[in-house]
Amino acid sequence: MKKNVIITIGRQFGSGGHEVGKRLSDRLGIPLYDRNLIQMATKEMGLLPDQSDEGQLSKEVFQIQSDLIRKLADKEPCIIIGRCADYILEGRHTCLNAFVYAEIRDRIHRIMRIYNLNEEEAWEKIKKTDAERKEYYEKHTGNTWGSIESHQMLFNVSLMDIQDVVDTLAAMYRARR
Repeated sequence: MKKNVIITIGRQFGSGGHEVGKRLSDRLGIPLYDRNLIQMATKEMGLLPDQSDEGQLSKEVFQIQSDLIRKLADKEPCIIIGRCADYILEGRHTCLNAFVYAEIRDRIHRIMRIYNLNEEEAWEKIKKTDAERKEYYEKHTGNTWGSIESHQMLFNVSLMDIQDVVDTLAAMYRARR
């Protein structure tokens, strides 16, 4: 019997973690969930996506998102980017928890290219986004964002190509099924 293997991917902003998830989703033919979980949660709350202030509704949105993540994990194999999914699905033996990071110079260049920013603007965007992700994760989990204690695997894409990360996670996914 095949199992619902779930891959969770935490990531630093600009590391390429979302790209890893997208490529992996395409390769394995399984759904990818990311910011769309916020939209799904606010819809379940009866709000329009632009009505939700994630900060104001943080506790409610987090609880509904958590319930959605558990339902999705029970329903089918999938990849979940961020949203504290590693914490929410803690203890499931069919869950692979990865964290993608990169050297700051590589992250700055990636953000400059993607968002058409200069170096200073990219650096500011990275600092702001990483601070928000860290605060969100630690507030809801009590764990340290990006730590080895919260993730089975840490991938430095400055040393390992994004495609190699995808290949590694795909092989691990297949081994767990």
